[in-house]
Amino acid sequence: MVVQVICGLLVPFAGTSLGAAFVFFMKRQLNGCVRSVLNGFAAGVMTAASIWSLIIPAIELSEGMGVFAFVPAVAGFWIGTVILLLIDKAIPLLKRFLQDGDDDSDRLTRTAIMILAVTLHNIPEGMAVGVMYAGLLSGTASITSGGAMALAVGIAIQNLPEGAIISMPLRAQGSSKPWAFFGGMLSGVVEPVGGLIALAAAGFFVPAMPYLLSFAAGAMLYVVVADLIPEMCEESHGDLGVIMFALGFSVMMLLDVALG
Repeated sequence: MVVQVICGLLVPFAGTSLGAAFVFFMKRQLNGCVRSVLNGFAAGVMTAASIWSLIIPAIELSEGMGVFAFVPAVAGFWIGTVILLLIDKAIPLLKRFLQDGDDDSDRLTRTAIMILAVTLHNIPEGMAVGVMYAGLLSGTASITSGGAMALAVGIAIQNLPEGAIISMPLRAQGSSKPWAFFGGMLSGVVEPVGGLIALAAAGFFVPAMPYLLSFAAGAMLYVVVADLIPEMCEESHGDLGVIMFALGFSVMMLLDVALG
């Protein structure tokens, strides 16, 4: 089980690293069709996981509260949503603070802000995986090993373009391919760290598990609505993205229900 948990925590980081490795093989960003496919499938997986693997178990764990069993799930969900919203609001403020008007440094600033944005988004995503495995290990949540791994894989797929959008601009600004890859990979290091923190905290605060599970759901659904779906639809391949969303949702639902 320990090996399984470690592998699960490393899967999202592997997705970021694989995306960053595109710098060795591609001269440009991922094309619109590939981005729509990846974003749509990842959005579907993460949406289904938020419902069946996080929100429903959070409500089931609070059944002792009777008609108020929904309260921990709602509270945790809002906390996760608001924290991600505040992170997104802080990034433009930081950009304006660092802006100095010089063209070269402006490009560097935009790249630095992009790295920071991806890194900040990766923290709650890593924590979401950690919370899933904490629930699996504690035995207090109706979470399956297949569902936990499917969530990790879904986040890893979503991380593929994120790794690429960091390594490729770094390469375009003159960094060597190995250094550009390292920069993209580095943004994903926080995911297993965040997962370990969530895993450790959940182990000490098992009674807070409904809040932790729904917190992860709120954070993930914010990423889906604010990032993945708009990026999925902005290209001319939006219809393909919608189909992949439905496919990702169906795959995750099948894994969670069938293996549950």
